[in-house]
This record gives sequence, C-alpha cells and structure tokens, in this order.
Amino acid sequence: MRNDHRSTCPISTALEAVGDRWTLLVIRDLMFAGKRHFRQLLQSEEGISSNVLADRLNALVEQGLVRREDDPSHAQKAIYSLTEKGLDLLPVVIALSAWAQKHHPKTRRPEAVDLVARSAKALERLRASLRDEHGI
Repeated sequence: MRNDHRSTCPISTALEAVGDRWTLLVIRDLMFAGKRHFRQLLQSEEGISSNVLADRLNALVEQGLVRREDDPSHAQKAIYSLTEKGLDLLPVVIALSAWAQKHHPKTRRPEAVDLVARSAKALERLRASLRDEHGI
C-alpha cells in the first residue's frame, strides 16, 4: 500500500485505495452476498482470477478495509470480514448503484433497486446488521 499519495485531492486518494476494476466488487460481495471465504469470492459472476483476488484481498487487509482471520474449521482457510473503515464504503457502493441504475437501465436488479430506495433509517439498520455479521 502506498503511504504517500499522488496528490492531496480526496478523490485521487480514494481511487488509489478502491479505484481498480475489482476492489469494490470484492467489497460488494462481502457486504451483500454473504461471501466470507476466498473460494466464495472467486465465484462472483464477473469472473475474477484467483491471483487478482488474492492481490486485492491482501491490499484490502493492508489498507484496513478488510480483516483476515484463520478459519477455526479448516487450517488452510481464512475468513474475510469488513472493518469499520470498509463498512464506511456502504454509501459509496449505494451511490454507484444508484448512478448505474439511472444511466444504464439494463443494470437494474430488484435487490439493487431496493438498496437504493431504502430510507436513511433502513440503511442505518443495514449498517448495524453488517456490523454484527462482520464482528465490528
């Protein structure tokens, strides 16, 4: 992870952390698909390769967006969970979904429409539920 940034622009800095093709998709799957293991994350419909997924997970852990813990049920598996910092991307993911649904109508899915349509209270309940699920 870079500790120095190309500029002091907050958008540039955010893109350095999550602006590649795969990172927010991994975050999405941790948030909404209940995926917590490498093999589960590997099975997303976008078809991420195992080496790219490993790289992204390592970067997310290094940046403090995701926590990696050994799986007590299997010595060679790990469990990936969002951290509070990772969970703070929830409004970003929702905003990207809303933008895509507005400008690319073929991307509309019932679960995505529902996510964007939620009230502030409903989103706070979702955030609390994700905190519990990820042990934050």
